[in-house]
Amino acid sequence: MNETTSTPNVPVDGSGQPRRVVVGDISFKQTFRALRHRNYRLFFFGQLVSLIGTWMEQTAMGWLVYELSSSKFLLGVVAAAGTAPMLLLSLWGGSVADRYPKRSILVGTQAVSMVVAFILATIVWGGHVQPWHIVLLASINGIAMAFDMPARQAFVIEMTSKEDLMNAISLNSSVFNGARLVGPAVAGFVLEHFSAAICFFFNGTSFLAVIAGLLMMRIVRVTSEKPKISAREHALGGLSYVRQNRRVLTIMTLFAIVGIFGWSYSVLMPAYAADVLGVSARGFGALMSASGLGALIGALTIASVGHRFAPRKLALGGLWLFSGALLAFSLTRLFPLALLFLLFVGLGMMFFFATSNTTVQTIVPDDMRGRVMGIWSLIFGGMVPIGSLVAGTMARFIGVPATMACGAIVCGSAGLVTWFVIRRREAAEVTQGQPR
Repeated sequence: MNETTSTPNVPVDGSGQPRRVVVGDISFKQTFRALRHRNYRLFFFGQLVSLIGTWMEQTAMGWLVYELSSSKFLLGVVAAAGTAPMLLLSLWGGSVADRYPKRSILVGTQAVSMVVAFILATIVWGGHVQPWHIVLLASINGIAMAFDMPARQAFVIEMTSKEDLMNAISLNSSVFNGARLVGPAVAGFVLEHFSAAICFFFNGTSFLAVIAGLLMMRIVRVTSEKPKISAREHALGGLSYVRQNRRVLTIMTLFAIVGIFGWSYSVLMPAYAADVLGVSARGFGALMSASGLGALIGALTIASVGHRFAPRKLALGGLWLFSGALLAFSLTRLFPLALLFLLFVGLGMMFFFATSNTTVQTIVPDDMRGRVMGIWSLIFGGMVPIGSLVAGTMARFIGVPATMACGAIVCGSAGLVTWFVIRRREAAEVTQGQPR
């Protein structure tokens, strides 16, 4: 048995060519269009509460690690531990998402993360926490995420419809980054006046909201045919699809590069806040919230008017905005300017991330979506820990600002190379008489 809704299938695009999918006349008045679906409303508001707790935990965890060890390298280790399991398990997680009820998978993964948060709160409150405790618990969370992320991504269309997919994905990003705006700011206040244990405890409690929302959904059950291939062949089928679809492969490759050299800037934020800008925990929380505000603005902009622009322009333009703002951030030593540059960092990253994710999901067929999103998670799970370790190591030798600057230059250059590759491929297709 598989859980699904009466959602029309998204046609398979085997050519890898750009195409338009009907997403409705989205405007600022219809920014929250996907919320007309009851199941998605439950998911949206449950996630809003849960993700505030998640960002509180992430902010407190980074600050606690640096407070316990004063090690920039250990910041990278903890970040890598939280995402590395996705490198090993995301393909399997994507296969599981295509074979079993996605709601049940999400309830299980959220329950695991809730237990981890309560354990972390307990050992911090008791004064027994050591860095290895944090690494271990982050690894367990990473295992849960390897199954959570593909199921979550593929579940969106089942909660809404193909017409509202672009809007729903953008709203997912908006709630993620809305929580990113609130969570770090609250965490900074709690860290300065109380204890990191409060942040971890609130995160554990917040999971009850999303679990309740999932259980309250009305899911239509239909019988689906079981794959007549082995679990291994089923999981590897996603890799074959991505390899053969040039457009998806290009997006995935660029996403991997940004994951290594771009997203890892956030790993070094505690050290940058304390050592370069000389701010307290509250200032660190404000820095994290600034990038979250930019990402929230970006997500809501895409939800409202994203259909009016070519996905390529949004994605590459966003990547170049992110790269330029991150480079400027790495050069400033003034706290107000740092906040401004981080706002544009978040804005540019969201344009790139949300547009790329939406494009991939509108290309892939329904029965392949979980596995392709598993590969998306695999790239995130593989490249981010690699980038975290690289960033932590580089920061030891050339410093945090120089490490961030190098990452910004690499990301901007990768976007430029991708643009030339796409233009060259399209020119070759025109020469050969193929449709663009």
